[in-house]
Amino acid sequence: MSKTMLALMIGAATLAAVPAAAQETVAVARPIAGTRLDVSATGSVSRVPDLAIISAGVMTKAATASRAIADNAARMERVRAALKRAGIADRDIQTSSINLNPDYRYENNQSPVLTGYQASNNVSIRFRDIRNAGQILDALVAEGANQINGPSLTIDKPEAAYDEARTKALAVGRARADLYARSLGMRVTRLLSVSESGGFNRPPMPMVMMAQAERSSDAKTGIDPGSQDLEVSLAMSFELQ
Repeated sequence: MSKTMLALMIGAATLAAVPAAAQETVAVARPIAGTRLDVSATGSVSRVPDLAIISAGVMTKAATASRAIADNAARMERVRAALKRAGIADRDIQTSSINLNPDYRYENNQSPVLTGYQASNNVSIRFRDIRNAGQILDALVAEGANQINGPSLTIDKPEAAYDEARTKALAVGRARADLYARSLGMRVTRLLSVSESGGFNRPPMPMVMMAQAERSSDAKTGIDPGSQDLEVSLAMSFELQ
């Protein structure tokens, strides 16, 4: 066997031993030939909230801890029944807190005196029909709920709105880059990078009016959803020439 033939055989064996992945061509990023421009851009869309999250519950007082808990459980059961009658699904009702605390009377220069116990039970409720949320709250109060907090208004499925905001942010960033390029007597040749700093949900300023029996028997609780801004901010880099 000649030396030339032997060298060819050794070379072929060496190539066969190299993993396939190592034989692939590695793409090398094209270096910047012009000027790099970094800009930031924000895209914003407005939506009407379609989900209200409200905390509702019962607070009771009694001379003993067991009586306070029992009274609280009975009234809370009526509140849950009212939610079910209103069509609120089990998945939209979640216990948020249960508390039992002693009550003391404090007087000057005297030791605290135990006067009884206070029990509270609160649930977080997701109202998917904001228009009827106020009427349901009125029904809860009629059934014994004496603690209501909220609402927190939000968009149930915001991703489509955020995608629209992303598209707007990209357009704003490119227009801004073109403006800088024209001012410098240059042009945008390519987009180098895009990074998103995260979506921002600017909550609305709702108006909540709780019905009060002493004002009028016709008073109703109202929730105004208003509008909500969803924003996406981008950091973009361009090459100018």
